[in-house]
Amino acid sequence: MEGGLPSGQTVNAVGGRLHAREVRVGCRLWTLDGDRTVPTTVTGVTSVQAREVLDVTTDHVTFTVTPDQLLSTPDGWIHARDAQDTVLAWTPARKLNRVRLDIAPGYPLGYFVGATCADGTVGGNYVSLVVNDREFALRYAGHLTSATGLAARLEAVSRPSGYLGREVPGFRVRVVSSYLADLLRQYVGGDAHHLRQAFPRVVLRDRDTFEGFLDGYGDGDGCQVNTWSARALISANVPFLADLAQIIGARFTPRTDGKASRLFVADSWPSRGTFRAERHPLRLRESSWAQVHRLRGRVTTGKPYTLHGFRLEPRPGFLINGHLARPAW
Repeated sequence: MEGGLPSGQTVNAVGGRLHAREVRVGCRLWTLDGDRTVPTTVTGVTSVQAREVLDVTTDHVTFTVTPDQLLSTPDGWIHARDAQDTVLAWTPARKLNRVRLDIAPGYPLGYFVGATCADGTVGGNYVSLVVNDREFALRYAGHLTSATGLAARLEAVSRPSGYLGREVPGFRVRVVSSYLADLLRQYVGGDAHHLRQAFPRVVLRDRDTFEGFLDGYGDGDGCQVNTWSARALISANVPFLADLAQIIGARFTPRTDGKASRLFVADSWPSRGTFRAERHPLRLRESSWAQVHRLRGRVTTGKPYTLHGFRLEPRPGFLINGHLARPAW
């Protein structure tokens, strides 16, 4: 057996962490399949004794393997002893056992994303919308549920009004889901703050989804124009509006006085023929890279280390504190 883990090293199992010595045939471990986390099953377990192990320190944690343990890098599988100054395939271990969502494309998804970009809040593990308009909140809740399958309900709240100088009644829709929160951050380029979010190009997958986005964003940060058949979308995020203007073939002149700019969306914009469908992933990319900062070998002169190796099917890889590894046999 090449590679292996000392008895006390943990691996990421479905349902929680296991020490290497606790892994048995039939255990289900997490692994990475491209950018997705998926389970795989242990079909064989071996153990040997050795006197040398290697501590691998990355951005996130230090884990211990044998120098021969195979680890996943952008250039393929390498031995742990050769991993200095490279990056390893990684996923946040604490998020492995959360509920994953099946996102449905179409108008409801577009509306939900648009309204969230305009008026929503994306937290660490939740998404919420607080508005004064009950009908807007009801539409948001309905489209959120249709797009994600999550149950969303309306809650009466009060919110401060700087203009009136007092609390005013409002309505909140809030769902707790770290998967959805991470997904929305992915859609808008990583930062969901209204002034820094990028245009969510995922809504360009088809006209129906994009129309939903325009309606959702318009209900949040828009208003109808009285003098012609159009609506104005208002934001201080100039790059966001500039990208949207290009998609609908509209002229856009941002304000230079620091105040919010306006983009006018004519009802006739589809006749310009500027919309182009784009394919972007709806699901969350769960994999990223972790930098290796240090390798430190350890040799025992006393009792040898007991090292454990696993055979897995249908996928041979497994996660060590979120880092992708695989057996050599």
